[in-house]
Amino acid sequence: MKNIKKEIRDGSNFNSPLGVGGGPIGIFDSGYGGLTILEKIRAELPEYDYIYLGDNARTPYGTRSFDVVYKYTLECVIKLFEMGCQLVVLACNTASAKALRTIQQHDLPLLDPNRRVLGVIRPTVEAVGEMTKTKHIGLLATLGTVQSNSYPLEIEKLHEDIVVTSEACPMWVPLIENNEHLSKGADYFVWKNVKNLLDADRFIDTIMLGCTHYPLLEDKIKAYLPEGITIVSQGEIVAKSLADYLQRHPEMADKCTQGGSIRYLTTESIEKFASSASIFLNEEIQAEHVDLG
Repeated sequence: MKNIKKEIRDGSNFNSPLGVGGGPIGIFDSGYGGLTILEKIRAELPEYDYIYLGDNARTPYGTRSFDVVYKYTLECVIKLFEMGCQLVVLACNTASAKALRTIQQHDLPLLDPNRRVLGVIRPTVEAVGEMTKTKHIGLLATLGTVQSNSYPLEIEKLHEDIVVTSEACPMWVPLIENNEHLSKGADYFVWKNVKNLLDADRFIDTIMLGCTHYPLLEDKIKAYLPEGITIVSQGEIVAKSLADYLQRHPEMADKCTQGGSIRYLTTESIEKFASSASIFLNEEIQAEHVDLG
């Protein structure tokens, strides 16, 4: 890792075929869930070029330590930088919770202070404060995101009067990635976690889906919610936040190439990625394999 940082700092790793000063927007996730974010971003900003990188060989991140998630995330960010990306979005709640701040504050000044890495938690928190009337919010997320306490901490910074209750849902991601999320067997796990959340705070009127996989379970979640509870899915929020960011930072927008293209990269087998990605996207894709480090 130190050698990679030194090469990038010296400029020897940035001889991108895309040329100096421009490149696609990078979208990173530990697995497939970030595809739900990518889909909304492309709908909002179709003119830009994108590279999606899924670290599928090392997923899931949700059960890993802070140090491991940080290391893996940084390796993937560096890979996207090497491929010319000037802006990278961590479309992964676990990476945003456990690695984003360190990368922004410690690594970017060394790697390239003119590049940017953004996450999905802050935009979600900024939006959710306007949605709740009772000031009681629920969070459904992976164990790693819940244990990081990132959502409550970010909400406290912006909305001191909001109470957050969290529920870890360890079975949801495996169900989705094994294409079992629409089965009857998935209903029990959704019902159990939703019930636990609402039993913990009966005043909840807004629920955040704190994992990019979870929109695929939204219909099942709604089936176990009483009327009047709003579900907050991240895709559209992150997409609009990114559009706003590029509008406020034209110097960064100018560095993001506009050809309407998309490349899919995976650390796993390309056949497995293409097959599993079809669960999240309504189109056939061609993936490329990449090695990290």
